[in-house]
Amino acid sequence: MKDQPILVIGATGKTGHRVATRLEARGLPVRRGSRSSATPFDWDAPETWAPAMRGARAAYVTYFPDLAFPGAVEKLESLCETARDVGVEHLVLLSGRGEHHARLGEEVVRQSGIDFTIVRAAWFAQNFSEGYLRDPILAGVLPMPGGDTPEPIIDIDDIADVAVAALTEDGHRGELYEVTGPRLMTFADMADTLSQSVGREIRHIPITFDDFHANVAQAGGPFVADIFTAIARETLDGRNAHVTDGVMRALGRAPRDFADFARSAARSGAWTQAA
Repeated sequence: MKDQPILVIGATGKTGHRVATRLEARGLPVRRGSRSSATPFDWDAPETWAPAMRGARAAYVTYFPDLAFPGAVEKLESLCETARDVGVEHLVLLSGRGEHHARLGEEVVRQSGIDFTIVRAAWFAQNFSEGYLRDPILAGVLPMPGGDTPEPIIDIDDIADVAVAALTEDGHRGELYEVTGPRLMTFADMADTLSQSVGREIRHIPITFDDFHANVAQAGGPFVADIFTAIARETLDGRNAHVTDGVMRALGRAPRDFADFARSAARSGAWTQAA
């Protein structure tokens, strides 16, 4: 069974490429699933799903852009049916903490008839270095809604480590790992930590959810802005303002601190203009 590949859906994404790289570093056979991969996988092309999953013993499942997008949960349900039909034995689903649609997706995987592990993640630290907040950080600002609501922001490397453990070790099937960082931080706290790591001031700018919508719409259009603003309203209302022990339960160690992420990202050149 160990010679059967592990499919990584979203292998070019923030978590997917880390999971695939870690698995390959262990000498395990990996099938990278993306629209441009040798065996393509495209959420919008269901005919690609069975060929990508056939022969794989397990799959890491991420839905891009987010499970809150219309049709995502239904596609996940169809994917699970296909996975069961072609003999995939284990699904590791990346889910979002505090998101209604993500919970619906989790339930689809739970009821799929396939062994599963769910990784329910807090807000990504790498949104600052690899995501939509990198450009504002380069400009010296952090415009975010949510006021003083704290978030236990998590380093994506921890998410990848948990997913790899679930895919390669015994004892993780049927588990829900709600993974967070080790402490609560407001966006003002994060801006202060980033300032120290980058070596120049990063100023937190409290904005309204309407302002947030306008910012996202400018970059991604009104449809994307509607969805991401709804997610922000949902997850920054205080429901996620507590830490959990998911990383410790899965890996036997504490999660990485945001300050460690910020120092490492700064050293790697994440916030230089050419990064």
